[in-house]
Amino acid sequence: MIPDVSQALTWLEAHPHALKGILRGIERETLRVTAEGKLATTPHPEKLGAALTHHWITTDFAEALLEFITPVDDNLDHLLMFLRDIHRHVARKLGDERMWPLSMPCFINAEHDIELAQFGTSNIGRMKTLYREGLKTRYGALMQTISGVHYNFSLPLEFWQAWAGVKDAESGKEQISSGYFRLIRNYYRFGWVIPYLFGASPAICSSFLQGRETTLPFESNGRGMCYLPYATSLRLSDLGYTNKSQSNLGITFNDLQSYVQGLKRAIATPSAEYAELGVKEGDRYLQLNSNVLQIENEFYAPIRPKRVTQGSETPSDALLRGGVEYIEVRSLDINPFSPIGVDAVQARFLDLFLIWCTLADAPEMSSDELQCTRKNWNRVILEGRKPGQTIGIGCNDSRQPLDKVGKALFYDLKRVAEVLDNEAGNQQYQQVCEQLVATFDDPELTFSARILKMMKAEGIGRVGLDLAEQYRQILVSEPLEILTEAQLEQEQKSSWQRQYEIEAGDTLTFDEFLKANGGG
Repeated sequence: MIPDVSQALTWLEAHPHALKGILRGIERETLRVTAEGKLATTPHPEKLGAALTHHWITTDFAEALLEFITPVDDNLDHLLMFLRDIHRHVARKLGDERMWPLSMPCFINAEHDIELAQFGTSNIGRMKTLYREGLKTRYGALMQTISGVHYNFSLPLEFWQAWAGVKDAESGKEQISSGYFRLIRNYYRFGWVIPYLFGASPAICSSFLQGRETTLPFESNGRGMCYLPYATSLRLSDLGYTNKSQSNLGITFNDLQSYVQGLKRAIATPSAEYAELGVKEGDRYLQLNSNVLQIENEFYAPIRPKRVTQGSETPSDALLRGGVEYIEVRSLDINPFSPIGVDAVQARFLDLFLIWCTLADAPEMSSDELQCTRKNWNRVILEGRKPGQTIGIGCNDSRQPLDKVGKALFYDLKRVAEVLDNEAGNQQYQQVCEQLVATFDDPELTFSARILKMMKAEGIGRVGLDLAEQYRQILVSEPLEILTEAQLEQEQKSSWQRQYEIEAGDTLTFDEFLKANGGG
């Protein structure tokens, strides 16, 4: 059912200090919308700073798609407070605009209303916009406006020293990378628990389909909303950002070398489908290139191994240089019940789950088994709350009741929680376990059930607008707790200065720059 982790948990209980110093960071995306709930068509506000270089406030795919980035932090409450300060600041600077509190967009009249994120006139800024042009060319702009939360997580060096016997981060980078890939394999096998608990996109605005064909048996409430009665996260379904041609790439997560080789192969593999779209139309670029992936970031994955890049390094070259530094969890929908899109319960659950994924045995996975795990995810994404729902075990036909597997997992997580709580002198992690394990007996307690009930009663647009307004009023009325207005003002000015310096420092033409960086 789930791996036997009893020995590893006994080891953890004997080494409680090994978990002291977990590092985390959060990235939260949110669409800017008008007071009527329509997609904002205004540029990224200048008073928020330069999206290319601001340390905490940027844009993702579109000018209207804000992204907030926290610094790395070893204190979870401080981390969430910092994220809330960013939200408070932005809420005050947006005027009549609001931050959309749901993952799935609403009230987008046409794709041409979605302006690609702009990053100035530098070569790197123009390349960032061109990459987004390629995404639009390949997948359409609408699905790129879907928002989520990314949770970055790393275990302290002390953990790897005690668990894997490494001496330091440099000499032990292979063992540390191996440990993170073990985590990732377990995440693929059991990470469906995240959309089960926290999926919050069981419905979409019918305008989102815009004539696209779908085989999903949607129901409608007659208010411009399509939903699946037991769905948890349509954001993670095929309606969301997926690349079907990627499933044939054979990228696996058994070790760092084969993972990077797979990524590099995908970046160098021509795609007949994308070649047909064309790379250039006259003088105008349509995409960076016609390969299966334009750049590594296009690889869709619910979790990624990461290392901070240096200079002009690619993400995979950074991994080869220093090994895996942290992992990025990408399966969280926007939490509609929080003004900042995520809360402490979710973060504490992820801590517990990711530690468990590191401790639990994780046999190597073929690309076929990776596809098998996708079936479990899809089952939970589309029908996770269905009475009697089951989960596949491995690639055979063996199935277990979802609630049984979920409760077995939480039995282990509670032991991890006790270790963390004993060190902190409180019961916060254990309380999270008690709160969340109840959802397996009563799926109506899940995010998706709670938000769907509201949407069926009022419509997706009304729910989104009411929450957006409610959160705007809360955030603008709250004082800053960590950042100061002076710091935010200084970062805004400095970000523009950094952008101007990058633009002034360009020596190559844009065409030359693209050729040197895998484009054109």
